[in-house]
Amino acid sequence: MTSTATQDFTAEFRDVMASVCTPVTVVTALDGARPHGTTVSAFASLSVAPPMVLVALDRGSDLLAVVREYGRFGINVLGRGHSDLALTFARKGADKFDGIGWTLSDGVPRIDGVAGWVACSVAGLVDGGDHVVVLGNVEHADRTDHPPLTYHRRTFGTHSAGQE
Repeated sequence: MTSTATQDFTAEFRDVMASVCTPVTVVTALDGARPHGTTVSAFASLSVAPPMVLVALDRGSDLLAVVREYGRFGINVLGRGHSDLALTFARKGADKFDGIGWTLSDGVPRIDGVAGWVACSVAGLVDGGDHVVVLGNVEHADRTDHPPLTYHRRTFGTHSAGQE
């Protein structure tokens, strides 16, 4: 493929994936003393028996290094009204938790007021291009009735039941 054809294909692929509605989560971990977190939309349930989830983290992320070393992570499922929180954790930097309410729950940072919470131990790591898929054994799960934050066509929103 030529460089132009590759760029066109990449742009088309991104447009296709932008049309898929995804959940918005903040994946967190603790490096012993300091909380780490990043916004992730590549998150899914993997298994019910045993309970497992998967999340894709950028190969070069600081969070992935912490997850590899400590073997634990949390998934904070964001809800309607949390778009500012999603943007805060989407940026680079060590100060993402400044001014953010959180507690240590099941050994990892849990952000106050999230729509759902899942605490995991690492079950495996799978290479996936420029990301690493982290497989997690779910050790704790908790939810509220807060509508989820979603990302679709490069815009935050929420799900509402509709007709087909």
